[in-house]
Amino acid sequence: MTRSLLVAGAAALALFAGTPAGFAQSDPAALQLIERLRPQSGGQTRGIRVPGAPGSAPADSAPVQPAPVFGQPPASQPPAAVAGPGAPATSVPSTSRPSQAVARPPMRETTSDLPSASITVNFPTGSWAISPAAERALAPLGRALTSQELAGYRFRIEGHTDTVGSAEANQILSERRAAAVRDYLINKFGVDPARLVAVGLGQTQLLVPTPDNTPNAQNRRVQVVNIGG
Repeated sequence: MTRSLLVAGAAALALFAGTPAGFAQSDPAALQLIERLRPQSGGQTRGIRVPGAPGSAPADSAPVQPAPVFGQPPASQPPAAVAGPGAPATSVPSTSRPSQAVARPPMRETTSDLPSASITVNFPTGSWAISPAAERALAPLGRALTSQELAGYRFRIEGHTDTVGSAEANQILSERRAAAVRDYLINKFGVDPARLVAVGLGQTQLLVPTPDNTPNAQNRRVQVVNIGG
């Protein structure tokens, strides 16, 4: 009887271990992806962090004032009168202005306004094979997509490249890599195929704008976008 219970317990444990959803709550990377991919109340975007938006740090975005011309009084103030002998001293208005910080551009995290996340997936050059390093990068995503928090949503798996090589070759490569990631999530983590759409965007949506033939790891990415229920 005891042996039967032990065998049954081991089988149940193995079944749980094979279910990625069971690890989502204990995987910090998966939890971060769940937070990024789950729609916020009020329809706020997660794809682009805008300084000053709710939940982000305030930014110094005051307009930059034109610098004063040295040797000339400010246009809004008349020249100061020069006091004669015995006359009371006249205060001279200060021409200095408080320094104004230059507005910083929004910090781009993805190129989508929908709840989304970018994942750097290391593919061999010119290949769409899922390497062991790619599996490690995609494992938190698989656990996140099989969590209860995201179970009711569909996702677009976007393949992106940098600008090295021709645009035509990058487009084909991005399509094959997006399809490979989709197949991996379906076969490895049991994600319902109806929940995943794979598209390739090549070098048309660069996260970091660069000239042609410029390698950039941030542009070689898989972007996951929540497209609703």
